[in-house]
Amino acid sequence: MISYIKGELTEILEDAIVVESGGVGYNIMVPASLFRELPAVGCLVKIYTHFQVKEDSMSLYGFFYRDDVRMFRMLIGVSGIGPKGALGILSVLTPDELRFAVLAEDAAAIARAPGIGKKTAQKCIIELKDKLSLEEAVRLKQDHGKGRDAAPETAEDPKDEAMQALVALGYSASDAMRAIKAARGETVEELIRSALKQL
Repeated sequence: MISYIKGELTEILEDAIVVESGGVGYNIMVPASLFRELPAVGCLVKIYTHFQVKEDSMSLYGFFYRDDVRMFRMLIGVSGIGPKGALGILSVLTPDELRFAVLAEDAAAIARAPGIGKKTAQKCIIELKDKLSLEEAVRLKQDHGKGRDAAPETAEDPKDEAMQALVALGYSASDAMRAIKAARGETVEELIRSALKQL
């Protein structure tokens, strides 16, 4: 219903922000990670939102990027994970990190989120794994990297391309190289999947 809100940042609360747009102050619940990117109070912001209506309440959840909203909606679709749990996960993992954690079946990474136990993290992996693809996760990670860093050169060798993807994910070049050398597979996706299990 509300795709985004653009207006003046008027308040920064403990777990929410207030954005004034058209004379209305919108109280928007946000993940902890968003606070690190917020400008000063009084600045103009654009927040992508998810509007949730329940029997006893209406709530707005906000993010700086559309991809975050997409992952938030996927998370609240997992049985046992509500909006608070989804915000907790996106407070400790970026959407890119979350996609790779699900694809690598890394329940420990997801369980680092406040209020998310190992069983819930495993349920998250089971329910989201079929909705995500390694190819898309690598492409999105590289697209997101282009905005902040120089775009990596296209690699012709699958091992080079897989290594670039691991480095883009945050692993050191030496760790990525060791993992790729020991990885088994022919395609980029197979190599990354094998390397992630070692890392």
